[in-house]
Amino acid sequence: MNYKVSHPTKIVNCEIDLPSSKSISNRLLIIQALCKQDFEIKNLSNSDDTNSLKNALSDTKNTIDVGAAGTSFRFLTSYLSTQKERGFILTGTDRMKKRPIQNLVAALQLLGAEIDYLEKDSFPPLKIKGKTILGGEITIDASISSQFISSLLLIAPTLANGLTLNISGNLVSKSYIQMTLKLMDEFGVKHSWNDNKIVVNQQNYIGKNYAVESDWSAATFWFQIAALTENCNIQLNGLYQKSMQGDAKVRTIFKNFGIASVFENNALTLTKNNNQNFPKAIDLTETPDMYQSLKCTLFALNKTTEITGFSTLKDKETDRVKAVENELKKLSTSNVIETYKDHRMAMSFAPLSLKYGELTIKNSEVVSKSYPNFWKDLSRAGFIIRS
Repeated sequence: MNYKVSHPTKIVNCEIDLPSSKSISNRLLIIQALCKQDFEIKNLSNSDDTNSLKNALSDTKNTIDVGAAGTSFRFLTSYLSTQKERGFILTGTDRMKKRPIQNLVAALQLLGAEIDYLEKDSFPPLKIKGKTILGGEITIDASISSQFISSLLLIAPTLANGLTLNISGNLVSKSYIQMTLKLMDEFGVKHSWNDNKIVVNQQNYIGKNYAVESDWSAATFWFQIAALTENCNIQLNGLYQKSMQGDAKVRTIFKNFGIASVFENNALTLTKNNNQNFPKAIDLTETPDMYQSLKCTLFALNKTTEITGFSTLKDKETDRVKAVENELKKLSTSNVIETYKDHRMAMSFAPLSLKYGELTIKNSEVVSKSYPNFWKDLSRAGFIIRS
């Protein structure tokens, strides 16, 4: 489905209930599956990615297809390896089969896991034979994906010898590893992290009911909208001021773009001011998911701020750097935006209609991967959405 997106006034006043964090939701689902005590997850994300993981964890079939859900694939690779006396085939979309998994598989194999590649070495699909994994000490390259590290950490307390993880290379998306460890701590699992070594001893997850906070990654698109409006008053509900999500950094970044953000009565309100101080460079090493929204914002405002720290983006739903570059180049001659089956492409380019007039966003349904109500929320903000 293609949507034509426009905004008649360029002034946005609205109140938005943001979606739940899928990053937190997905980690909680793995903890819940490994915990010996039942507990309730409140406000669980209803994104495609989280639903994919939830369904996989309750599936009795031997073949599990997670579609395009990269986090689900990586978390399940470790989890299924520990499920004794069960065999699995773990697969996904054609794009998933092009996303490397070698570092995680190699680490698990060193710990004793039985995993084989079914098609191309180093890539999905995988054949996994669940067994008792004793654990131990391994080294993993942290420059490829933080999700590999989070995947290993989540199963670490269930291993007889625990896990000592030596991190090599340039650590990317550190905030997501910190999120994983913070959530593990919430459920009674302690760790130590000294220099480049993380140690998690064998211990039990302790169940407790948990409410998921709203998604700061989703909030990023509303900061983008605020920056591109003529004026705005946007209230975002459900965010935590003291959040474990790295993308909460968006407040600091967009403050330099003239966007004030104030927490009051459990809501964050965005308004515009003239206090702009665009930096020479912004490092996204810890928060690369902000790249597309930030790049589109700077382009529309004709600012030359350099963005660094996005080396992992070539292996996402698409090569995000190349995809953004392609579509921004077209804006002077075309109003049709290709999304490359990437939810963040759709959500980063739709706000550009505030600057470039009506845009056609192709395959608009891709937003359901992380923000199913995105188009409804844009309508609440005064955008005109036509199919």
